[in-house]
Amino acid sequence: MSKSIIKDKSFVFAIRIVKLYKHLVEIKKEFVLSKQLLRSGTAVGALVREAQNAESAKDFIHKLAIAQKECDETIYWLELLNETEYINQVEFEGLQFSANELLKMIRSSILTIKQKNS
Repeated sequence: MSKSIIKDKSFVFAIRIVKLYKHLVEIKKEFVLSKQLLRSGTAVGALVREAQNAESAKDFIHKLAIAQKECDETIYWLELLNETEYINQVEFEGLQFSANELLKMIRSSILTIKQKNS
């Protein structure tokens, strides 16, 4: 059984997002932005999993395209939380790096499957 790097990284990313969400709610008492972050940040991995079970190449691309949008949205919420000082620069940079890495992997996967089906 082959390992999926993007599947593993998106799962680890989701765990980090859940932990940050818990911190924001329990310690910072921030409930609105953190909920948005939780939704988009955990959706990335769920959509990657859905893509693995796609019914066609078109379905695979569609699922990953949505994952790409959710990942980019997650970066937005991280930027907003950083600028409003709910998270510090170190927390922000670590999660932003991981999110950008995932975004690049998703984009690369989409381009690869598109090229194979051209």
